[in-house]
Amino acid sequence: MKGVVFNLLEDAVVREHGLLAWDSLLEMAGLEGAYTSLGSYPDSEVVRLVDAASTALGLSAGEVLRWFGRSAIPLLHERYEMFFTPHKSAQSFVASINDIIHPEIRKLNAGAGCPHFHFHDLDDGRTGLAYKSPRRMCRLAHGFIEGAADHYGDRVAIEHLSCMLDGHPVCRIALDWNP
Repeated sequence: MKGVVFNLLEDAVVREHGLLAWDSLLEMAGLEGAYTSLGSYPDSEVVRLVDAASTALGLSAGEVLRWFGRSAIPLLHERYEMFFTPHKSAQSFVASINDIIHPEIRKLNAGAGCPHFHFHDLDDGRTGLAYKSPRRMCRLAHGFIEGAADHYGDRVAIEHLSCMLDGHPVCRIALDWNP
């Protein structure tokens, strides 16, 4: 996983809980915590940090990932405003992930293993999202979508229809942009 993800996690934790909380998470996870934005680190290290936060806060790992995703959007906006500026809504921003944002992330961070999102219309008028990633962090994607909605002042209802964590080949998520 790219170091920028660890930097975002550190900034989100410090912003909401303080520097001592980040140091405590590193200690609980048994990690050094010297992450450079362009470096690459084992996925297991972010999993250890999420597990430590889960234990410390009494939340599930999915809840921690969801919080992280939502909390990371303001930080991403501060660092990469150019990804946000062309969009007037969260729906437009989220729809640009595969075609605009992830290719740019790969340019900025060689070797970044971005997840793939497939969008489609559902019969009930909602937007279907198929999420596929070997990291299986659909709850992080969920939080990013909520954070984008917060950023643009939109509302979104998110329903997980199936999940890779339950043995499905992809996560299927329904997005209602007008709940």
